[in-house]
Order: sequence, then C-alpha cells, then structure tokens
Amino acid sequence: MNISDNTMLITGATSGIGRALAEAFHARGNQVIITGRRQALLDEITTANPGMAGFRLDIHNDALLASLGAQIRSRFPELNVVIANAGISRAEDLVDDDWNADAADEVVRTNILGTLRTAAAFLPLIKRQPDATFMATSSALAFVPRADFPTYCASKAFLHSWLVSLRHQLRHIPVEVLELSPPYVQTELTGSAQIADPRAMPLAKYIARVMTLIEHHQHPNGEILLAGDKARRWAEKEGTFDTLFHAMNPD
Repeated sequence: MNISDNTMLITGATSGIGRALAEAFHARGNQVIITGRRQALLDEITTANPGMAGFRLDIHNDALLASLGAQIRSRFPELNVVIANAGISRAEDLVDDDWNADAADEVVRTNILGTLRTAAAFLPLIKRQPDATFMATSSALAFVPRADFPTYCASKAFLHSWLVSLRHQLRHIPVEVLELSPPYVQTELTGSAQIADPRAMPLAKYIARVMTLIEHHQHPNGEILLAGDKARRWAEKEGTFDTLFHAMNPD
C-alpha cells in the first residue's frame, strides 16, 4: 500500500482509530472519504480537513449502502483503498442469569457482517485499480482474548481468519489485503474511561507507528502489528498462551 496518492474510503471514521487514520492519510496527500452514522461529526471532520469527503452510513442500511456505492462510482471512480474500520465492543457476563445474546448480536452484526458488507460493496470497484488495498481493523485480542469481552474478541478472531482466506483468494489479483491489529489504545471503544486510561497507548503515538509501518511496508503476511503485540500473536505457536491468558484474565 502506498502512503500517499490514494483515493481511500474509511468506514467508522468519526472517532477513535478511524478518525485518526483518516486525518493522518489526509495529511499525506490522499483523497480521503469517511463514513459514519453521525452527520454532525462528519461535517466537523470534513470542515477541519478541507478536501476530505464525508457520507453518512449505517452499514446495515441497504439504501444508504447502495447510495454510497453509487456516489463513489460517480464522484470517486479512482477509489483504490478501502479500510473497513467500523467496530464496537461490549462487555458480557455470561454467568449472569439475565445474560442474553443482544450485545453479542450487535457486535457480530457490526464487526463481522459490517466488514463483509463493506467488502461486498467495494471490492468490485477497487479490483479494477492497479494499486489496490483492502484493510480491516482487527485486534491483538484476536489471539489472546479478554474473557470479559468474549464476543468482541471472537469477532476479531473471525476477521483474522477471514482476511487470511481473502488474501489467498485474491493472490492472483493486484489487491493487497491488510489486517490492522491494534493494542489497547486511548479511544472510547469500551467507554469514556478508556480514552484517559494510562495503561492504554496514546492514540497519536499508535497512529504514527502505523503510518511508519505502512510507509516502509513493514507488515509481514499483511499484518500491521506493533512489536509489543507479537507475543500475543504467536502465543499458541510459542506455547505461552496459557501464561498470557491468565495474566490478562486473573482469577
């Protein structure tokens, strides 16, 4: 993936990692198109970043998705990068007698089906371009989960596996498939406390490292992963899974 001169679409880009990526790529001279469900935030971000385009999108709304596809074809036919970033996280207490699958259903619909619907809508467009990239935001928790976020972690493990298959199926087509696997970052993914949690990595620091990895093509096997997260990535292979799991999920 080139660091500049792309026309890119980023879903879930009105906050957190999505917004920070959009602004970082915009600053590098890319045509950035952002989507989100809140029009006020889209207006705020595009006003602060002249030249950036914003479209309201609920990935589960067929009419909005079809409308966006038509507008992209008309206004941005050179689209060559899609970043499926929209995602949510929900804690779940599976032991509670009142637990139900509502939160899990919401996570699966957004994190899994949202990514698949984004791919279905835009892969046919970017496959026509000579330097195309499809990226999805996974998580380092795909490899060693936080047990209090079971469906969230499982959804990211699904994306990891699905991206491996997508990468293989596209091996004869010039579309690079990347997996962005963030650590615990200061965003509001799990609530307002996370954005100020000193244990979390500052968002600006994380995005700066990601941009460096992309610029220098330092993402073996298509995985954009910080050095500090490689222990979790290879925990099963290295026989350290149980140790790491219990450190992350104490009794």
